[in-house]
Amino acid sequence: MVASMTTLIRRTYPLTSRCNSLATIAAIQSQTQLPRESLQHHSSAEGRLRFSGRVFCSESGGEERRSSGCWNCGEKAAFLFCNSCRSIQPVDDSVDYFQIFGLEKKYEIDPGSLEGKYKDWQKKLHPDLVHNKSKKERDYAAEQSAKVTEACRTLTKRLSRAMYIMKLNGVNVNEEETITDPTLLMEIMELRETISEADDSTALNQIRSQVQEKLKHWSDSFVEAFESQRFDDAVKCIQRMTYYERACEEIVKKL
Repeated sequence: MVASMTTLIRRTYPLTSRCNSLATIAAIQSQTQLPRESLQHHSSAEGRLRFSGRVFCSESGGEERRSSGCWNCGEKAAFLFCNSCRSIQPVDDSVDYFQIFGLEKKYEIDPGSLEGKYKDWQKKLHPDLVHNKSKKERDYAAEQSAKVTEACRTLTKRLSRAMYIMKLNGVNVNEEETITDPTLLMEIMELRETISEADDSTALNQIRSQVQEKLKHWSDSFVEAFESQRFDDAVKCIQRMTYYERACEEIVKKL
């Protein structure tokens, strides 16, 4: 059984009863079967990673930031923001999301620490704070603030953080990678049906709690696979995390 991951997690398929779920899956297969593509263990020529509608621009994750100093005063220690002359610096594409927050490049992070550092950066970089500065610095502020916001959003969630750290390690995850596990396909269909039939917040919250447990399980499995450099297994974990993440989004929409 083969079906597109993104098709399964983004559509709701009507089921007349649980006993004919296999027939439903067969029908889905005939409409959505895609050729299986091998994993690409290097970034594309454009240096971009696409997965679940996201695009991450290529950055040199393991390199130290290369800087010629503050554009305004020449201070060598300027990083996003110059503490000497308080000028916002232009975006440096060699700086990855972990470096922005002073974090080690590893999957497990402290969300509370991340939020605090994000707020500190925005107190220095937010465009509203430089409305009386030159157009050049206002542009720098808009770009830096947007990058810091995207970095925080990416690192906060398990799924996007997993995709990003894989990208930094040169592994390109194909969002159309197919699923061949019939047990997982059946689980997908039954969960979609359960969410569709739930008609009150109590039931939906109970389902969400169960889905979040599944998401945590595959997140932990990703850590083990990633740290062991079993990247094929890590990608499979990401696929399942994607499924449960989308299920949570569907539940939130109904609440």
